[in-house]
Amino acid sequence: MDEETLVDENFPLFSKTSKNPKPTKNPKPTTSQNPNLPHPAPRDLINPINPNPNPNSCTFSELGLAQWALQTCKELGMRKPTPVQSHCIPRILAGDDVLGLAQTGSGKTAAFALPILHRFAEDPYGVFALVVTPTRELAYQLAEQFRALGSCLHLRCAVVVGGMDMITQAQTLMQRPHVVIATPGRIKVLLEDNPDIPSVFSKTKFLVLDEADRVLDVGFEEELRVVFQCLPKDRQTLLFSATMTSDLQTLLELSANKAYFYEAYEGFKIVDSLKQKYVFMPKNVKDVYLLHILSKMEDMGVRSAIIFVSTCRSCHLLSLLLEELDQEAAALYSFKSQSLRLAALHRFKSGQVPVLLATDVASRGLDIPTVDLVINYDIPRYTRDYVHRVGRTARAGRGGLAVSFVTQNDVDLIHEIEAELQIQLNEFECKEKEVLDGITKVYKARRVATMKMMDDGFEEKAKARKAQKLKTLAEKGLLKKRSRKRKRSAK
Repeated sequence: MDEETLVDENFPLFSKTSKNPKPTKNPKPTTSQNPNLPHPAPRDLINPINPNPNPNSCTFSELGLAQWALQTCKELGMRKPTPVQSHCIPRILAGDDVLGLAQTGSGKTAAFALPILHRFAEDPYGVFALVVTPTRELAYQLAEQFRALGSCLHLRCAVVVGGMDMITQAQTLMQRPHVVIATPGRIKVLLEDNPDIPSVFSKTKFLVLDEADRVLDVGFEEELRVVFQCLPKDRQTLLFSATMTSDLQTLLELSANKAYFYEAYEGFKIVDSLKQKYVFMPKNVKDVYLLHILSKMEDMGVRSAIIFVSTCRSCHLLSLLLEELDQEAAALYSFKSQSLRLAALHRFKSGQVPVLLATDVASRGLDIPTVDLVINYDIPRYTRDYVHRVGRTARAGRGGLAVSFVTQNDVDLIHEIEAELQIQLNEFECKEKEVLDGITKVYKARRVATMKMMDDGFEEKAKARKAQKLKTLAEKGLLKKRSRKRKRSAK
C-alpha cells in the first residue's frame, strides 16, 4: 500500500467495534444468505464478493420494507428491485454496514434511501441520516429523490453545499431536519464555526458516502475526519460508488465489523446501445467542427446534447462563443454561483435549451434521461472520466451517441481509452469542405468572445481562485501528495 493512500487503520469510517476484527476470507455461502429474504444472515455470515442471485424472481415485498414503502415504489413506477437494491436493502435493514459497487443508473440511491426511510418511519427524529456527496448538483438531485421516496412521511430534507448562505444553512441545521445532504467542504465549515451544530448529529443513525470513490479522494480527508468526530459510534455506514478504487478496497479490508460488500462492477463498461465515434481534426478548428455538429442536431434526430470540456475557462469561453453564434446553450462549471449552476441545469433538464456546456462536475450521477449526444470537446486524462461522461447518454435502455474531438495531442489518450475499454472508436463522418464553410464566422465570433471574457474579469477571478485552492492544499499538506499521486497515475 502506498504511503499516500488516504485510508489508514485510524481512519474512523467504520466506527463500530467487533469481537472479531479480522474479516473472514471467502466464507462458505449458506441458505440464510439469500439476499431475497427479508431477514438477512447475522453479521458473521458475510456474502463472498460478487454474489449472483437471479433478480428476476425478487420483488420489493420480499426485501422486508414497510407497506408504505412498497406503495411509494409502486406509485413511482418502480416495479421490481434492481440487483443492487435486492442485495443491499435487506443488509441495511439488518443493521450491516454496506459497500455497494454498481454501474451508473443501476438504482443505487434507492438502495440506501429506502431502508433509511423504513428505519426512520419506525423511530422518526432528526437528524436521522447524513449523506455526503462530492458535488452540489448531486446533492440537490439526492434531495429530490429522498423527498419523492419519503413523500408520505412528511420528510424534512436539507441540502448543505457551498455557494449558498451559511447563516441560513446553520439555522436550517439547528431545526434538525430528518435527512441532511451535504458536500464535504461546507459541512466541515459549519461544524467548525458553530459550536451548537455538532450536537445536532449526536444521534444520527446513518452516514452515507455517495460516489464514495470521489468523496474519499485525498483532498477530502480533513473534511471527513471533522464529520466523523460528531457522529455516534453505533451508526451504520453505507458507501456507494460506480468505481472501485484502492481507497475503497483498503477500507473494506480494514472494516472492523465486516461490512457487507456487494459488487456488480466488472471494470469499465459501456452499454451496447451507445455508439462511440471520433473526429480527427487540427486543434485550431475544434470550434468550427463543434458549430457544424450542433447545426446538424435536428437532422441527426438529436434533441439534447452535453459538451464536456476540461477547464472552467474553456467552458466560459465556449458559452460566450455559442452565444455570439446564436446557439442556445447553458453552462455548468464550478466558477459559477450555486444559484446560476442550478438554473443552468434546470434550463437543460426542462428542455428550455438543447445544449449543456459542462466540466466534469456534470459527468457523474446526474440523471438526465433524454440526452441523445455527448461531445468530448476535450479528451479526458483518465478512462474512468470518459466512461462517466459518455454514460450521460444511452441511459435506461435508450440509444445514444458519443463523439470525441481528437487532435494530434490527444492520440495517445484516445488509444489508452480504447485499450482499457477494449473497443475501437469509429470515425464520425464529416464533410470537411462543408464544415470549413463556417470558419470565418466562427473565428470572428471567437475573437468577440475572447474580448468579452477579458472585459468580464474572468481571468482575474480564475487566478484568485487558483491561488486560494493552492493555499488550502498547502495548509492541509496535500500538495506533495497530489504531485506524487499524479506522477504515479502518469506511469
